[in-house]
Amino acid sequence: MDGLRLVAALAVLVFHFTARSSDAWGQPTREVWPGVSRLSQYGELGVNLFFLISGFVILMSAWGRTVGDFAVSRVVRLFPAYWFGVLATGFLLMVIWPDKQVRAWQVLGNLTMVQSALGVSHVDGVYWTLWVELRFYLLMALFVAIGITRTRVIGFILVWPVLASYVHRFDGGLLAALLNWEFAPHFAVGMALCLLYREGSTLVNWLVLGYASACLLGRTAAEFSTDARATTGMHPSLTVNLVVQAVSILAVGLCATPAVSRLDWRWLSTAGSLTYPLYLLHEYWGWYVIHLVHPHFGKWTTLVAATACCLVAAAAVHRWVERPLAPRLKATLSANLATIRVRDRDDAARR
Repeated sequence: MDGLRLVAALAVLVFHFTARSSDAWGQPTREVWPGVSRLSQYGELGVNLFFLISGFVILMSAWGRTVGDFAVSRVVRLFPAYWFGVLATGFLLMVIWPDKQVRAWQVLGNLTMVQSALGVSHVDGVYWTLWVELRFYLLMALFVAIGITRTRVIGFILVWPVLASYVHRFDGGLLAALLNWEFAPHFAVGMALCLLYREGSTLVNWLVLGYASACLLGRTAAEFSTDARATTGMHPSLTVNLVVQAVSILAVGLCATPAVSRLDWRWLSTAGSLTYPLYLLHEYWGWYVIHLVHPHFGKWTTLVAATACCLVAAAAVHRWVERPLAPRLKATLSANLATIRVRDRDDAARR
């Protein structure tokens, strides 16, 4: 899955640099990239691929764990690079390139990762996906507390996307948001693929995957609009959208096959380690590089320079932020969790 994660991150990066509207190029992005942007506009579907992968990976990592251990693993994975990303992008937009009306209180709110719930706007637009992920983690934590079994996973996959969509259509409030209605089918497909990987190729498992995939593609078609996107000014194609998402499902499924999953290429783990910091940093820092370089060089040189700078920055964050901080954070949280468990046992014994 590591290589596929990097593909998803690079797809989003290319979308932001060559299709999404911004003032970094000094003129409308689609005018700078008139041909490329018609294809790269679909790079935003890299986010959907992330959610497919997350459904697979998170179910796999949660199975057999306690709620506390699951929570620690998610905090350790997400927060060190995220905190750095928020502070670095906040510094960029407040000090170096201060045209985006970002304030210190906004940066502080974003450090929680729950700024959407607090009504605080994102320092960087890509953070919206983390709020989607957090709500999925909350559902998975509840699932862990109940106990994950094959039968329960199948029931969850069958019920969740339909229930979430139904609640959204007839309520659309807090419950629909908690149920992650918009991307429930994507996570469900990932979970179904995990079931196939973990429990083997059976008719029931294949039917569950087919059902979840039909929910994903059907909901995409039902909710799709060919109106010009506010982010690009372009009119997307439903057919292309569905094909890209179907290929994404096949790609995750291929990576989950025994032959591919056993591949032990070192560059794949390196690619996977770059994905998260690359995703967190690329948008505004990449646009800033484009803003600096494009007045002096051609668009292709500028695009390569911005992409290279983002990859180098991602490698630096992984090397000097994630690798030193994640083990320390894990040790601290695990020790605190162990202390809480001991106290709970002592309290229970005294009763």
